[in-house]
Amino acid sequence: MQNKEKHSQAAILGLQHLLAMYSGSILVPIMIAGALGYSAHQLTYLISTDIFMCGVATFLQLQLNKHFGIGLPVVLGVAFQSVAPLIMIGKSHGSGAMFGALIISGIYVIFVSGVFSKFANLFPSIVTGSVITTIGLTLIPVAIGNMGNNVDKPTGQSLFLAAITILIILLVNIFTKGFIKSISILIDLVIGTVIAASMGLVDFSPVDAAPVVHVPTPFYFGMPKFELSSIIMMCIIATVSMVESTAVYLALSDITKDPIDSTRLRNGYRAEGMAVLLGGIFNTFPYSHTQVSLKTLVL
Repeated sequence: MQNKEKHSQAAILGLQHLLAMYSGSILVPIMIAGALGYSAHQLTYLISTDIFMCGVATFLQLQLNKHFGIGLPVVLGVAFQSVAPLIMIGKSHGSGAMFGALIISGIYVIFVSGVFSKFANLFPSIVTGSVITTIGLTLIPVAIGNMGNNVDKPTGQSLFLAAITILIILLVNIFTKGFIKSISILIDLVIGTVIAASMGLVDFSPVDAAPVVHVPTPFYFGMPKFELSSIIMMCIIATVSMVESTAVYLALSDITKDPIDSTRLRNGYRAEGMAVLLGGIFNTFPYSHTQVSLKTLVL
């Protein structure tokens, strides 16, 4: 953020964050589309628009101005904690209610950001550290499901590839230093994908069948519906995300030696709220720090 890296190194680090964000950005659309019975074409739209909106949300967060952005290395991705509530809303009230609840929850975050930022100092380090740990623990089932290819009885191939991938990232972190160590995720993704392709586990047919360009379209799945119980549920999820964000913001501030005050916290919450609002308009999902920023903290 302070231009301490060379441009070439910054580009590689950016690519690492993009690829780390990418896996979650396609997993959540697949989970929700599968649960709600969306077509393959609708799923393609969800994935492509979701990735585009991750970029927009991240850009909003990286800004440091009077209104939006925490100005810290926060990469926003799909908030995993929203998956189950969104599926529940979609099954009970339809896609319109799902995206309508997102729009209102985004507006809610923007409006309460100023008040919420005043309470940040009430969260001691032991509390925020525990929240970060909890976030990581909640992602463990997702990681384990991915390792087993999300089936009840994973194959030996899947488990072997998962073990090799874990081993690679451990070796890179233990035996390398400096810039090479900082791109350990990127190295792991590249080597792991090459090994998976050699084992015949990489299917490029969906890529060939998909359109070259998908233009994000407002209200692609129809006009939003504003159903009260759905709105309350997503506002609760948004509040939980703000608490988690506070923990990550304070931790990143400590790591980067870049002090933040209540104004920057407010702008960080506002950026998240705007991202959620745009997600509802373009029919994607809520966004939070949990995709890549947490990986940065753990590493």
